[in-house]
Amino acid sequence: VGHHQYAIIYQQVKQIEKRDSVFTSKQQIDRLLRPGSSYFNLNPFEVLQIDPEATDDELKKRFRALSILVHPDKNQDNADRAQKAFEAVDKAYKLLLDPEQKKRALDVIHAGKEYVEHNVKEKRKQLKKEGKPTIVEEDDPELFEQAVYKQTMKLFAELEIKRKEREAKDMHERKRAREEEIEVAEKAKRDREWQKNFEETRDGRVDSWRSFQNKGKAKEKKNRSFLKPPKVKMEQRE
Repeated sequence: VGHHQYAIIYQQVKQIEKRDSVFTSKQQIDRLLRPGSSYFNLNPFEVLQIDPEATDDELKKRFRALSILVHPDKNQDNADRAQKAFEAVDKAYKLLLDPEQKKRALDVIHAGKEYVEHNVKEKRKQLKKEGKPTIVEEDDPELFEQAVYKQTMKLFAELEIKRKEREAKDMHERKRAREEEIEVAEKAKRDREWQKNFEETRDGRVDSWRSFQNKGKAKEKKNRSFLKPPKVKMEQRE
């Protein structure tokens, strides 16, 4: 998403927040399913349109109000889209109920703000070095908030890409391990079948061999009687 698009998205979000009290079900569904929502909805606070510093009670109230607004039962003319919007709201709320997940989301938001603050500091330093007035566009509070919004979205997106990569890697490793298990199991099965077959046919093979040997001995005996050289009588010499 380009800088201009982020600015437009930011303006839309701020407008939504201002007129939130009169926001319709359809508008909320459209907001939650807008193009790029798979990444915009990674920030649970943005999904629920609630301040990151909100209390647990405020979070619960906000979830109830928003989930009722987008619930499929209340939007039967648009039930499929309402269901997807409701799932996004439910997922964000459940994530924020988990202290570890909530801390992770807050860390991303704080990191986004710190990144922009560092950037502004570096810009001022460079301007001072060049002997120019140290005025930057982020001096405007709204432009500063836009920059933070953009950076936060970027961080959430990068983390999600890394998570998907890890998931794909883990899945590949699990698949490979499973294939190896199957291969080992099949080899063991073949070995057992061979052993079983070997044992089942052993007696038959031994009998055949004995029979073959006995026939061989009988034939040898018979042949020996034929091949036995005749005894030659020695002539007596006078």
